[in-house]
Amino acid sequence: MSTSLFDLKGKVALVTGATHGLGMAMARGIGQAGAILIINGNSSNEKIDKAVAIFKSEGIKAFGYRFDVTNEDQVQKAIARIENEVGIIDILINNAGIIKRTQLLDMEVTDFEQVIKVDLVSPFIVSKAVVKGMIKRKSGKIINICSMMSELARNTVGAYAAAKGGLKMLTQNMCVEWAPYNIQVNGIGPGYFATEQTKPIRVEGHPFNEFIVNRTPAGMWGDPDELQGAAVFLSSKASDFVNGQILYVDGGILATIGKPSNE
Repeated sequence: MSTSLFDLKGKVALVTGATHGLGMAMARGIGQAGAILIINGNSSNEKIDKAVAIFKSEGIKAFGYRFDVTNEDQVQKAIARIENEVGIIDILINNAGIIKRTQLLDMEVTDFEQVIKVDLVSPFIVSKAVVKGMIKRKSGKIINICSMMSELARNTVGAYAAAKGGLKMLTQNMCVEWAPYNIQVNGIGPGYFATEQTKPIRVEGHPFNEFIVNRTPAGMWGDPDELQGAAVFLSSKASDFVNGQILYVDGGILATIGKPSNE
């Protein structure tokens, strides 16, 4: 098998919410595989510029664009600008997302709606804008970042689980409608990873740290870079007949019903 199957040289890839964390790690992976990288953020131009500078220092050709992925008008204008300034998008990774940890009984409807809008509606908005160019060329890759909460529920994350469960089915429906145009739409479902956001709870003796370490057959948190292989695979020719699937990168959590045992 030739490694050229995974070569993304010359491909234009947009990764939303890629200024930090798992999105930045996946963006780095496809950039190192040769893709021209476009990252999106909505918090500040400074944060976007800093991330772009990091990618460029690593030899990755990268550009940054600030727009709100939940605003259809902003998205359409941004995609048109990207296509004019950089090129037609070959790869889209819908990574932007939020979570609000609140019991459903105590959660405000506005907060529930915000999570649904960012985590479920925005992938629809961005994909709809990008896929038009893919349909014209009869070629494209869309990757929706799902979650283990696409399969399981957990206390206080009802809105997030509702959105990610919906994103799994949206991924499959996109596959059904766009596969005839040689477009592959798949998802990645990350497990629990060692990021800056999880650093406070990744300390020995912390109840949640102990829960994750014991619940994961691998016995550890994931390294964000371990998502790069899945992102490259689903962005490349190697996955040309893979469609409508969710690839879970979770150290085996979904494979077990409880605490792993050596007995």
